[in-house]
Amino acid sequence: MQKIFLLIAIMATGWCVRAQHTLSGTVSATQNLPLDGAHIHLGDRHAATLPDGTYSLGNIPSGNIRLEITYIGYQSLDTIINLQQNMVLNARLKPQNEQLQEVVVTQNLVTNTTVHTQKLNTAILEKFSGATLGDALREVAGVSSLRTGNAVVKPVINGLHSSRVPVFTNGVRLEDQQWGTEHAPNLDVNSAGKVTVIKGAGALQYSGDAVGGLVLVDPINIEKDTLTGRTIMTADSNGRGGTIATHINKGAEKGWAWNLGGTYKYLGDRETPDYILSNTGNREANFSGNLKYIADKYTLGASYSYYNATIGIATATHIGSLGDLVTAINSRQPSIVNPFTYTIGAPRQEVQHHLGKLNYTRQLSEDASLSIQYAFQMNRRKEFDLRRGALENVAALDLTLDTHSVNADWKKESGDNTYKAGASAAYQHNDASPSTGIRPLIPNYTKTDAGAYAIASHRFSTTLSGEAGLRYDFSHVLAKKYYQVSRWNDLGYNDGSFDQFIIEDLGTQYYTEPKFTYHNLSASLGLHKQLTDAIDLMGNVSLAMRNPNPSELFSDGLHHSNATIELGSLRTKKEESVKASVTAVKTSGRFTFELTPYINSISNFIYLQPTNLEYTIRGAFPVYRYKQTNAFMAGTDLHVGYELTQNLSYGLNAAYIYAQNTRDNLPLVDMPPANFVNTIRFTKKEWHNFFAELRSETVCRQWRYPNYNFYADIPQTEGTVSTYVDISTPPPAYQLFHVSTGAQFALGKTTASMSLSAFNLFNTSYRDYLNRQRLYVDEMGRNIQLQVKLNY
Repeated sequence: MQKIFLLIAIMATGWCVRAQHTLSGTVSATQNLPLDGAHIHLGDRHAATLPDGTYSLGNIPSGNIRLEITYIGYQSLDTIINLQQNMVLNARLKPQNEQLQEVVVTQNLVTNTTVHTQKLNTAILEKFSGATLGDALREVAGVSSLRTGNAVVKPVINGLHSSRVPVFTNGVRLEDQQWGTEHAPNLDVNSAGKVTVIKGAGALQYSGDAVGGLVLVDPINIEKDTLTGRTIMTADSNGRGGTIATHINKGAEKGWAWNLGGTYKYLGDRETPDYILSNTGNREANFSGNLKYIADKYTLGASYSYYNATIGIATATHIGSLGDLVTAINSRQPSIVNPFTYTIGAPRQEVQHHLGKLNYTRQLSEDASLSIQYAFQMNRRKEFDLRRGALENVAALDLTLDTHSVNADWKKESGDNTYKAGASAAYQHNDASPSTGIRPLIPNYTKTDAGAYAIASHRFSTTLSGEAGLRYDFSHVLAKKYYQVSRWNDLGYNDGSFDQFIIEDLGTQYYTEPKFTYHNLSASLGLHKQLTDAIDLMGNVSLAMRNPNPSELFSDGLHHSNATIELGSLRTKKEESVKASVTAVKTSGRFTFELTPYINSISNFIYLQPTNLEYTIRGAFPVYRYKQTNAFMAGTDLHVGYELTQNLSYGLNAAYIYAQNTRDNLPLVDMPPANFVNTIRFTKKEWHNFFAELRSETVCRQWRYPNYNFYADIPQTEGTVSTYVDISTPPPAYQLFHVSTGAQFALGKTTASMSLSAFNLFNTSYRDYLNRQRLYVDEMGRNIQLQVKLNY
């Protein structure tokens, strides 16, 4: 460990993450009403403001450059700025019918938002065109990833994931059976124009159960009066395949505007430094599109997206006997290694997700607006196990989840006050197909939700603002499930606590209809203080409540894609979280930083605990049970940027979390260890926007973990032998190096960008503590990637 920290200290003297300068700020109306979707054009770069009116543009060279800010119904700002360092520029636009000065530009007016947001811009998202949303989000300090293999990746914010981190795409909460650790968000990263991470539960207009945080995915913006297109082609050596993604956009100041895009991905087996990860190929064929009509006082829009993926699960995770399973876990050697192939057999996931949306936005007055939307989602998930004979191509898990949702949001700006209010409702039905011939892991159920919120913010002075919010949510769940009597007794339900759920006694099993109703109250309170023109301080305290999801309540059997038997509990209570955080941000000058310390106290924290092994007709698998405890978390996220010279810059992302099971006085399971990312980047605009980047990623060993290892009785020729099963011990620390370089060329009216990258440059063998397959196989080895991007 001393060598690792010494190397980090040496690297910290010269490595970086940022290139050149950043322009950021807010765009608002004359009444300080934030303008959502205002377009910022800076030379050949473009951005659009978020709902709170903020924007950010990075990698801007020094010198004079033209800036244009536009918003429908308001007079534009068109000027030249001299950029020599990071700059904060807040613009206030005038309505077009006012014959007054066009704009007022200020640099010292504090925004009303008190929750710090971190954004991934288009350049970062394009870099991860061939990867996943979870991979891209790791660019944000404090965000890790929970993996099942290489293609199933979901974000972990400050140690929390799954239902605790809702994902909203195009203003719609993604409902894609995201309960399990091995269910990644069904979202094409190439359909995103920008991604925003909100840590904590402060954004009550989106959700009241975001115990960990929120991920907001906005579609590619439709630019004003332009027809533009983009194609990205990515080739990967590891997996011997690639990705092609293309989008075309047509914008208009008034009238019709549209956007179309698609992605196709084809990769075969991945490889570690020492062996093939058999059956780890994946396919994707995705589509997204939207249509918008823009009038003087209203906007009417419709959108549709389709996500279609086939994901192979490493064959080595499905093992035939208890003895072989224990050997694989304890020896850390894969039991099955086959030659490379593009064929995806069993076990595998097949997922399709449809999302359709209609939305209407009305400008009620100069300072008030109303938005209404309806969305429908259908998620179809099939998981294929190793089955034989006539059942070989029959899914072992076949779930269809339908969700209808409606939202109404109102916003008004009055002087130094901003008011937001809204209501939402949703109806969801899950259907578990009986054609599998297997008792479903998740039963049929229906869920009805309703909620309402109110948020008020006030600017006390030019440097101080505050915000307070309150939200109420109602939820009712009705399930229909068969329990084996033996499992009912094993879970302790034979004490009479749930006899009211038993509808019919069928001898060896019970037919039950569990019902649960929840009433939740969430709240947030925050302050935003502008200490100087460059430094802001934001503090926030939030209360969030999260209901147990269907997996935590009803899981009962083998989770095929994860190769584990999972058991839920009807006794599971809702989680209650109280989180406090402070963020200090410096946004201009050669030295910039973002520092966020936080504490989070969670009552009835739900977690999966390994308890034993179980042998079934489909093989031997570890058994995990959902349990609850009280949890305390404290941590710090840090981002540092430093411009060493005009062409050379350094950056550091670092995160640490302390997580304790206070009821049992044990560390919490599955918490990310301390990690550091150092990057040095060289850029030269005169050389066709040439760049070269070297990055070091250091992940420490997780020394704070609960010891859930156990002994299992393993059949032998002369009886059974009690054998120790090491299922808890984290893998060693590791350090990876990544390099990339690229340049940009003009081809007539088309701009071509090319980059060449090497990930895990030294082909290091390692295992990650947050990968559910770490018990069986290593992580992916070196990957050489060539990416070509065409803008036209």
